[in-house]
Amino acid sequence: MRHVLFLTALALPITPLPGLADAPVVLGATAVQSGATHTISVTLRHADTGWAHYADGWSVQLPDGTELGYRTLHHPHVEEQPFTRSLGGVNIPGGTKRLVLVPHDSVHGWGDPFEITLGN
Repeated sequence: MRHVLFLTALALPITPLPGLADAPVVLGATAVQSGATHTISVTLRHADTGWAHYADGWSVQLPDGTELGYRTLHHPHVEEQPFTRSLGGVNIPGGTKRLVLVPHDSVHGWGDPFEITLGN
């Protein structure tokens, strides 16, 4: 008796599947002083798939990890990529030269930090 082995190839789609999108990425950011506080604007890119997986916020931190503020993103941005959102009223301690912005998504958690240098 001969045994025949059948192999089946699994074709994977090229487009991301829900839940498989990468963590969000900060593409750029600015810090603009207005009086005693700053407004931080962050441009993010993320393959939002809907309510089950989307970029849901970003943190403004000092280089030592101290959080100065958090911007919650209240809905997915499936059709708007990349997108920019701002957080006003951020108190930055005197003498601070750098800020770290860390994006967050609803599935992967924290993304890679992005550092900006503050002007004089």
